[in-house]
Amino acid sequence: MSKCATYVIRRNARDIRKNNHTESSFYLNQRKGGNLNRYISDLHFGHFNVIAFDGRPFDTVEKMEEIMITRWNSVVKQDDTTYILGDFCWGKEPEWKRIINSLNGNKVLIRGNHDLKEMSTELKKKFADIKDYKEITDNQKHVIMSHYPILFYKGSYNPNCYMLCGHVHTTRENDFLNEWKKILQNTRISNSDSCGNIYNVGSMMPWMKYTPRTLDEIINYDKEKQKNERKL
Repeated sequence: MSKCATYVIRRNARDIRKNNHTESSFYLNQRKGGNLNRYISDLHFGHFNVIAFDGRPFDTVEKMEEIMITRWNSVVKQDDTTYILGDFCWGKEPEWKRIINSLNGNKVLIRGNHDLKEMSTELKKKFADIKDYKEITDNQKHVIMSHYPILFYKGSYNPNCYMLCGHVHTTRENDFLNEWKKILQNTRISNSDSCGNIYNVGSMMPWMKYTPRTLDEIINYDKEKQKNERKL
C-alpha cells in the first residue's frame, strides 16, 4: 500500500472516531405529518475494501450491513422516499434484491460508477425510479442529484437550490470540493454568483453516519459546522 493510501485510511479512521458522538439536535427531525424524502450515497453494501478506505467503524461486511440496515430502518418509514445517490451495493443482482427487500420505504436510485450496469425487470421494479441525474422539489427547495459532484450546477445562483452528490468519499477530491464550496460562498457579491450549495451525502460523512438524512438535516449540520469553524 502506498504512503498516500495509508495516510488517507489513517486520517479517515481518526475522523470517524472524532465524530462518533451522540446524535445532535439537528438530527432529531420533527415529523409533522406527511412523507419525508431522505438522501444517502455510497453505502457500498458487501464491499470489504471500502471499510479500510473510508475508515469505517466495522470489522466485517456482515456487521456493516447489519448496522446500516438498522440505521436506515430506524428513521425511514414505509411511505418515505430515500434517494440513493449511487454505489449502493458491491454484489450481484441476488444481493441487491436481498438488501433492498430489507430496507423500509420507497427507493430511487441515482446510478453511480459501481452500480450494476444491467438489471432485470424484477430488480428495476423494486425502485420507484432509476436515473443518472434527477431534479426534484423537496419542501419548497430545489434539489439536484448526481452521483458525481457538479461544480457548476444548474441554478447555482439560487439560494434555494441544492446540489447533492457522492463519489468522492473523504478523499482529497472531497477536500477540494469543500474548498471550492467555501470560495464560492465567501466571494459571492451579486445575485448572479453561485451560492455554492453543494453537499456530499456519502454515508461515511460525519453528518450522515450511515443513515439516510432529510435535506433540512443536511443543511442544518452544514450551518452548525460553519458556525463552529468561525469560532476557531
